[in-house]
Amino acid sequence: MDAIILAGGKGTRLAPYSTVFPKPLVPLGNKPIIDIIIQQLDYYGFDRIIISLGYLGELIEAYYNATIKGRVRANIEFVRESEPLGTVGALSLVKNLTDPFIVINGDTLTTLNYKNLMEFHRVNQGLITVASNKKKVKIDSGVINLNSNMQIEKITEKPTMDYLVSIGVNVFQPEVLKYIPTGKRLDFPDLIQQLLQENQKIVGFVSEDYWLDLGTHADYGKAQEEFEVMKSKLLPGVYE
Repeated sequence: MDAIILAGGKGTRLAPYSTVFPKPLVPLGNKPIIDIIIQQLDYYGFDRIIISLGYLGELIEAYYNATIKGRVRANIEFVRESEPLGTVGALSLVKNLTDPFIVINGDTLTTLNYKNLMEFHRVNQGLITVASNKKKVKIDSGVINLNSNMQIEKITEKPTMDYLVSIGVNVFQPEVLKYIPTGKRLDFPDLIQQLLQENQKIVGFVSEDYWLDLGTHADYGKAQEEFEVMKSKLLPGVYE
């Protein structure tokens, strides 16, 4: 099975950390997040892992050579963006993708069983399977409901709302690659919108697993606080 880790972004929301090293190298415990993702993929039987590099990518490759190389069974490859290609544009740089493959953002921390996700994708036969999770969003103001006459029907003070959100883990059929222009920027929502306009089947996988992305200071701080409790679930056998 093939997996692609997108590790080329600048991570501007995580500055000043991301001015020194790329976001996939931010540490959790004694390991950076990309180390955890690679070990998870190796644990679930992915035998080819491609890492898309961009901003400060040489540091990620140096970390791999110094710390990960020889420690996992999977074969690790690198592709390099000469300029930012968005959240799916880098897939055009990867060769020999002939079977369904998983794509993971390099800042995604989750206990999701990637093997189960691949099986779900095969059973449901979508062009893309989008892994999602429920996220509670606290609204800090009163939410107003108006009727057609612009009269207020209800005010709900500071409600908490539930949304299904994409967690940055998706499975692609290789046929998707024909929609991704070589060497041009393309973001995941734009790709999905194009496929939906063409009536392609996009499947949603709802996960109840632990999930955080490390895109903001608040989420990174939360991950640091919760890591000691969650580490054995993130990767059984590695964290005891």
